[in-house]
Amino acid sequence: MKTAGLDVHKDSIFCAVFNGKHYSDVEVFETFSTGIRQLGAYLKAAGVLRVAMESTSIYWIPVWNILSEMGFDLMLVNPFLIKQLPGRKSDVKDAQLNNAFQFV
Repeated sequence: MKTAGLDVHKDSIFCAVFNGKHYSDVEVFETFSTGIRQLGAYLKAAGVLRVAMESTSIYWIPVWNILSEMGFDLMLVNPFLIKQLPGRKSDVKDAQLNNAFQFV
């Protein structure tokens, strides 16, 4: 099953799709409703069913609402846990790592 990891910020969403062996290139989407819907369309086209997202503050809420309406199985990941892992300090790596939580 393909999964996706998101790192959600105020102005951007970093997305990495994982097919069980390899990560896709990380795509960046805007946080406006149209950008979130484009993200959802991208995920559907990639065959993603499950999405894990990391976010600080409340930036994840509109992403959650729209992707939930689009039928994705969602998981919110605590960013504190990801920041504690050594070597994982970029948004791209955070988006990729969020996929790992789905296989635990």
